[in-house]
Amino acid sequence: MSTAAGERDNLADLVERAKGGDLGAFEQLVAHYQDRVYNYVLRMVHDPVEAQDVAQETFLRAYQGLPRFRGASSFQTWLYRIASNLAIDAARSRKRRGVGLVSIDEPLESGDETEMGRDLADEGGNGPLDEAMRQELQREVWRAVGELSDRLRPVVVLSDLQGLSYQEVADILGCPVGTVKSRLFNARNQLREKLRDRLAPELMVAGGMESR
Repeated sequence: MSTAAGERDNLADLVERAKGGDLGAFEQLVAHYQDRVYNYVLRMVHDPVEAQDVAQETFLRAYQGLPRFRGASSFQTWLYRIASNLAIDAARSRKRRGVGLVSIDEPLESGDETEMGRDLADEGGNGPLDEAMRQELQREVWRAVGELSDRLRPVVVLSDLQGLSYQEVADILGCPVGTVKSRLFNARNQLREKLRDRLAPELMVAGGMESR
């Protein structure tokens, strides 16, 4: 049995045990998913404190709803759907309250970058200055992601940051795969326009976006 298949079987077993009231099994599920759920929510609401609250609420609702979980979708898809709904509600609430985006300036970890960020950074060099430029480029990408609409932002984050397939994103958001592809195409186009307007010339050169 492959490692991936073994992990799927183990997670499926944990879900069944958790549904039966095994708190320890649910805690193992939380340990497995908590970082990716938090990172997803953080990129949706752009506030570390609020992201922590939303992530905790996600797992609380998942625990409360486990007896009704029938497995029509994977546990991961179901969990992301809860997180997505809560994160979008939180982001809308921030807008209604007039709360702006909080700058997320912590160093980006491996894998914590959008497809566009990777594309823009690939043409840079490998020196310390190049790395600093790539980090700043990624931060600008995420600021631009935070300005996308509630329809486009989840698609970018789920696909480009979380690395989910089009089908998984469609299942989470409850829309056809074609809609996911269309929204992702529109989101990336909007991001390119936003970044072209705000990036310093040296960052554009480092990311291969110099004006032509």
